[in-house]
Amino acid sequence: MPWQDGYALDWSDGTWLNPPAHTATDGAELVVTTRDSTDFWRTTSYGFVRDDGHALLTELSAGSAVEVTFLADFDTLYDQAGVLVRTDEENWIKAGVEMTDGAPQVGAVATRGVSDWSMAPVPEWAGRPVTVRASRSGDAVTVRARADGEPWRMIRLTPLDPAAKASAGPYCCSPQRAGLRVRFTRFAVGPADRRLHG
Repeated sequence: MPWQDGYALDWSDGTWLNPPAHTATDGAELVVTTRDSTDFWRTTSYGFVRDDGHALLTELSAGSAVEVTFLADFDTLYDQAGVLVRTDEENWIKAGVEMTDGAPQVGAVATRGVSDWSMAPVPEWAGRPVTVRASRSGDAVTVRARADGEPWRMIRLTPLDPAAKASAGPYCCSPQRAGLRVRFTRFAVGPADRRLHG
């Protein structure tokens, strides 16, 4: 599914929600190092609320999309990175790759008061650049992901109030440790995908 008319943002175009321990630019790329025990989660099964993960956010207006590409060496349980779409602390979506059950998993957490979680193993994505795109259209956000230039996989279709003010951008966190390093190579916005299926 080609993305027409998307354009790259400068890292300074975003605003940090919960700044990370360290950031550094390397050419056009941004290298982020996480703080200890950071996460986004609300209640379900685990019983806790966490809202201290790191996210670099810009406006996500109706009919638009955000796309993020990243590289990371996930080696600790729950290490994760991808895209966060957020209206407030109780309403958000995070989608990307997370280290769970001994392998990288592609998945999403959609939160409306409480969180849910879906995932699928992608061990073949380890050590490769992963791109996640979140498209806001009508009353929904459609999330797609892929490694390198492989075909897009649809990851999630989830509701979002068409009138809600939302922001989105790259995120990462490390619930079990400090010091996860994520190299973000692209942060772009553009029009939402024109249709649900490619």
